[in-house]
Amino acid sequence: MKDKETLWVITELYYPEVTSTGYYLTGIAEGLARNFRVKVICGPPNYQARGEKVPARETHKGVEIRRVRATTLNKNVILFKLINMVTLGASIFFKALLDFRSGERVLVVTTPPSLPFVTALASLIRGTSYVLLIHDNYPEILVAAGKTRENSFLVRFLGFCNRWLYKYAAKIIVVGRDMERLLEEKTRGLDIPLKVIQNWAELDQVEPAPREENGLLQSLGLEDRLVFLYAGNMGYPNDLESIVECAARLREDERFHFLFLGTGVKRNWLEKVKMEKGLENLTLLDPRPRSEQKIFLNACDVALVSLVRKMRGVSMPSRTYNILAAGKPILAITEKDSELDRVVREEGVGWVVPADEPDKLFEIILEIFSERNEFEEMGKRARRAALEKYSPEAALKKYREALNASDNAGVC
Repeated sequence: MKDKETLWVITELYYPEVTSTGYYLTGIAEGLARNFRVKVICGPPNYQARGEKVPARETHKGVEIRRVRATTLNKNVILFKLINMVTLGASIFFKALLDFRSGERVLVVTTPPSLPFVTALASLIRGTSYVLLIHDNYPEILVAAGKTRENSFLVRFLGFCNRWLYKYAAKIIVVGRDMERLLEEKTRGLDIPLKVIQNWAELDQVEPAPREENGLLQSLGLEDRLVFLYAGNMGYPNDLESIVECAARLREDERFHFLFLGTGVKRNWLEKVKMEKGLENLTLLDPRPRSEQKIFLNACDVALVSLVRKMRGVSMPSRTYNILAAGKPILAITEKDSELDRVVREEGVGWVVPADEPDKLFEIILEIFSERNEFEEMGKRARRAALEKYSPEAALKKYREALNASDNAGVC
């Protein structure tokens, strides 16, 4: 019998955490457990499962989980978020130094941004080979969020650090084709293999459901409105301002309603603007469990996915794939040739508007009302794309290929 290779998965968030990164890294680790002896080093739950008591070490669905100690302060306060990052990074670094063995393999995600650097350093010291999984590109996301300038010292310094990180990586996995183009530029001259593996739709939990049977719409009294739904993180990289501006212009038009569900650093601003402008056509709800996605993703006619300018190649909102699974048309606020733009246009499932252009967005919203008879066909195309292109099986097959996994590992 040939022993399975050991694959370490390094991530801040993991089971029972079901926030986006935690959900996907858990799925990847469990999906690769038949090919590798998978071991995870992660932090304590700090998002939706924050405060939940979990053991420092356990085995779940064939994956050995080792949790380190770290602070779990309020992540929406920048200082606290930095403290969390430092304590997590230090704990994972020393844990990796103790547990890694020469010849083993490592898959590390770039969230938080310090994580791949401490993991790479531990890998080089211990003689392991690491693969980067890039969910967000730094420092570009800081520039897009308005936290630094493109020519700042911070950007140049992080660019230098990234070149070191990429230089020693065995492979880099990105979640979008626009990210692949950006990484081709950032790794020019290093000859590092790149692989595009999009995130997947949760087809086991999310599927289309009749609008007239949606309890959330009924409880809100929105059965007779054209409902636009924004469900997800309300962060600096998301253009909520254009949407709210359009809601303000349509406050007297009873045909439309805007439903926001989620949390993030822009939520307080959203609550304040809603009150100040008296936006009765805008409803703001608290986040709901991932298990309720079938309900709230179907509580609309059109789903909104938005990014600010300069986010092309930087990130891809993973909720896009569950919107496809729910069979909903998408109104995307994003740059041309971003992964989000390409998915919407290639699959024929919606409309695309540039960020920070509320006039254009307003025009498209009015057009959408006149094109509402096309929603059903768009929804069918969306569901078909989720089933055929963005299933968990399709993504995991690509991960096995990227990691050169053998289905015969561990079999006599």
